[in-house]
Amino acid sequence: MNRAKRVLIVEDDVHIANLLRMHLRDEGYDVTHAATGDDGLRLLESHDWSALVLDLMLPGVDGLEICRRARAMTRYTPIIITSARASEVHRILGLELGADDYLAKPFSMLELVARIKALLRRVEAMAQNARIDAGAIDVAGIRIDPVARTAQVDGDALELTPREFDLLHFFARHPDQVYSRMELLNQVWGHRHEGYEHTVNTHINRLRNKIERDPATPRRILTVWGRGYKLAGGGNAP
Repeated sequence: MNRAKRVLIVEDDVHIANLLRMHLRDEGYDVTHAATGDDGLRLLESHDWSALVLDLMLPGVDGLEICRRARAMTRYTPIIITSARASEVHRILGLELGADDYLAKPFSMLELVARIKALLRRVEAMAQNARIDAGAIDVAGIRIDPVARTAQVDGDALELTPREFDLLHFFARHPDQVYSRMELLNQVWGHRHEGYEHTVNTHINRLRNKIERDPATPRRILTVWGRGYKLAGGGNAP
């Protein structure tokens, strides 16, 4: 029998937490609730979780800091932010810090559960693809091990966030193919919501700072004006 997926809810509204816990348990998930940011961070760091449902406004450590700390950890935990902060700025900030999805309050419990299930399916599919593509990828002076989730450029190890690795891995699997920002969001982030393309620009710039000799004149990740971005795959970059 498969072990139940474990979901951590960090939410100070007990009513919301109890409703979500009830719905998730009905779907077969093992659910733990933390009512403060400090308790949530402690639980996050001390156990493995299939997913994290995270409020932004919390007593103690706030949700954005928890998201930042989660993405600094070695293991990858899918994150859905739920918050009354519905402004585009907070949505973009949460996504740039590494959240996988964002749902503004008030929200439908059924929609949130559906998003959690979709996110977990996507993560499982990505893990399966990584196992299928277990061989190392060498392109443009970049070497990627999709199983160990490590990357090198010109023989030097890269320090990448999980999302930066996913983006670089996607580019490396499709060298010389041009993708728009929305296509990259759909393929790498899994979002199909408009208004988040800015986070792609941010991650492209961060990758360039790490893999380009001169980020101001990139030779690997190129901008194709009016169309999007591509990884130039023609041998080692000069």
